[in-house]
Amino acid sequence: MPRNCGAFFLSFLFKLAKTNTTSMTNKFAFFLLLFFNIVFSQNPLPLIPQPESVEIRKGHFVLNKETVIQAEASMFEAHYLQQAIKQQTGLELKIVPVAANVSKISLSFDLDSPEASGIKEPYKLTVSDKTIVIKAEYNQGFFYGIQTLLQLIPFEKKDEIKVPCLEIKDYSKYAWRGMHLDCARHFFSVDFVKKYIDYLAMYKFNTFHWHLTDDQGWRIEIKQYPKLTEVGAWRNGSMIGHYNEQKYDDIRYGGFYTQEQIKEVVAYAKQRHITVVPEIEMPGHAVAALAAYPQYSCTGGPFEVEKQWGVLDDVFCPKEETFTFLQNILTEVIALFPSQYIHIGGDECPKTRWKKCTHCQNLIQEKGLKDEHELQSYFIQRMEKFVNTKGRKIIGWDEILEGGLAPNAAVMSWRGTEGGIAAAKQKHFVVMTPGSHCYFDHYQGNPQNEPLAIGGYTPVEKVYAFNPIPEELSSEESQYILGAQANLWTEYITSPEQVEYMIFPRMMALSEVLWGTSNPEKYADFEKRMIQQFPVLEKKGIKYSKALFEITSDVMPKPGGHGVLYLLKTNLQPNGIHYTTDGSQPTTLSKVYNQPLEITKSQTIKAAYFENDQPKSNVVEQSFLIHKATSQLVSLQNHPSGNYAKGGGFTLVDGIKGDKAKFGQHWLGFSGTDLIATIDLGSRQKINRLGIGLLSSPSSWIYFPKKVTFQVSEDMIQFDTIGTFSAEEIQKSKGQITLDCNKKNIQFVKVTVENFGTIPDGQPGAGNKAWLFADEITIE
Repeated sequence: MPRNCGAFFLSFLFKLAKTNTTSMTNKFAFFLLLFFNIVFSQNPLPLIPQPESVEIRKGHFVLNKETVIQAEASMFEAHYLQQAIKQQTGLELKIVPVAANVSKISLSFDLDSPEASGIKEPYKLTVSDKTIVIKAEYNQGFFYGIQTLLQLIPFEKKDEIKVPCLEIKDYSKYAWRGMHLDCARHFFSVDFVKKYIDYLAMYKFNTFHWHLTDDQGWRIEIKQYPKLTEVGAWRNGSMIGHYNEQKYDDIRYGGFYTQEQIKEVVAYAKQRHITVVPEIEMPGHAVAALAAYPQYSCTGGPFEVEKQWGVLDDVFCPKEETFTFLQNILTEVIALFPSQYIHIGGDECPKTRWKKCTHCQNLIQEKGLKDEHELQSYFIQRMEKFVNTKGRKIIGWDEILEGGLAPNAAVMSWRGTEGGIAAAKQKHFVVMTPGSHCYFDHYQGNPQNEPLAIGGYTPVEKVYAFNPIPEELSSEESQYILGAQANLWTEYITSPEQVEYMIFPRMMALSEVLWGTSNPEKYADFEKRMIQQFPVLEKKGIKYSKALFEITSDVMPKPGGHGVLYLLKTNLQPNGIHYTTDGSQPTTLSKVYNQPLEITKSQTIKAAYFENDQPKSNVVEQSFLIHKATSQLVSLQNHPSGNYAKGGGFTLVDGIKGDKAKFGQHWLGFSGTDLIATIDLGSRQKINRLGIGLLSSPSSWIYFPKKVTFQVSEDMIQFDTIGTFSAEEIQKSKGQITLDCNKKNIQFVKVTVENFGTIPDGQPGAGNKAWLFADEITIE
């Protein structure tokens, strides 16, 4: 099919997707399926994750009501396949122990796979015109072969369905292929947790990290301490809007899982070859527990289960009775969860209370500890020794490295990859989950058109580009990387539908990364296969993000300076984009976008995609402020960090001011370092005003800087300071700094923004490096 026809189909489908009626939803699903069958007929294998080896052969197998499943009657995988085929096709297949000379799907315990020696997940899937055979040595292999087979079977009710003949040999690369769900900030039912596990199974994930306790709620029944759920599971309100707004409702909120429900979920996951790893937070994120049992704090309370998101000062006090309390809790937890690892949190533990606590200070002296960081290490090592006596191991967030790592602990590296690198070099196992690629609570599309999120910008393509093994590790050290997982924190995610929206389709990209067959250079191929999966999501009633189909934009320096180039892109018909430059709403009578727009003066661009005179996309709106520094050369002394480095120095002079309500891609972020930027105006000229935008969002550890200094120079050798702003002045201006000046013959402007430094006690992120967020440096 010609490319423009494919684009037409996509645009038509996207129109249907914008409609809320049931009939339109059904039509959308139907046409997505039609799109699946027509547009991608040259690529008949929409498999995610991509198998290790695929050999396509001539012919096809016909699946019909006469087909049987040959397997042991007690085999769960056979019944799973039976139910899945019935759901997808309406065909009810029988399970028989022996089937000769009939149409059959055979599950055969027989696989010799030297390539995957030592792991339990390999399978071989062979489709011939007479039979489909899945061979495996272990049940896990059968289950993953079944997931591949189900992706080959169209989701449609028909009497006969053709499956292409082929042979697939497949196995995974990483042992830990995880997804996380925070049920503490917002609570999700057992039924939805099971559905979440089903989603993991579809894409061959094998680990479910269940975040069960935090400041805002305790979600697991502990029989020895009933107040944990009687009191700790309920809060008297929640934050509404973004953290910066500091608004709350007064609606009582909460819930918890009984131990019987926990057993039910664990058994459900086990059948699907998914290990459930529970997280019980300590020593920080403990306010919900302390509201129930304040005697295990440093101050004695009283406390209320927190309404506020973020990091709180009150944490577990390392008293003997506290260790007994936590050991008793973990005894019950370990009895419920058979996982090798028990997650004990270990992150974001302010030291405020410990520094003022007589018991803690005496304990530091008694144990010969250096400081409160080593006290936290002592705390974690005490808990590790206990967990080890139960035949289990602990895993914790990368803060457990501080003060010394517990001997047998594994590390979950979330503050970038540095923690994981350090742990692997110390021969500790690591799960990579850096915020730059694996935090699915970040925006995945244009924040203007997305549900409120904590911030960040992590589109599908960025997830697909993730490599869990850092280049800094040697071949031997890389063996300690177990794998990776995505985290879904739910401060801003209140419903099952929003959970689905945030994980789909990004979890598809991560599944291929963790299976070991991703290739960022062939992202376009992955995207095609991903789009072919969308009809299945529609049929299953899964609400997924369609940000992929929205207009995306980018900005580039304009050759010669004085202005920028504004680029618009869509996966639909390119000439369907119409735009305006005067701030008015675009219509089909507006200009047609066909090349990058030259923006040489301050203005507002609005654009939308149209088909048959009707808008198919949200309106993309971007305001530009063009000034003397726009597109000029910017030199940075320190590189921005991780997810907030897009565009480098150009981001500071691209004519776009960062959105303080939805901070996504238009800010530069510096973790613990200063911003020192020098702008070359290209020639000597008069300047009248300088400015810079700064951001404060303490819940995300983003703080206003200590000081801002403006300097100017004629020759890049001698710089004169012309203005300095203190922390108090920055706070008063709400981060929008302007300096009136009257300087002639200036070619170079240096802006130095001094990072807030280490976050003090009593503030979110206490003890950690503060983030500095800056945007447009203006010169007029």
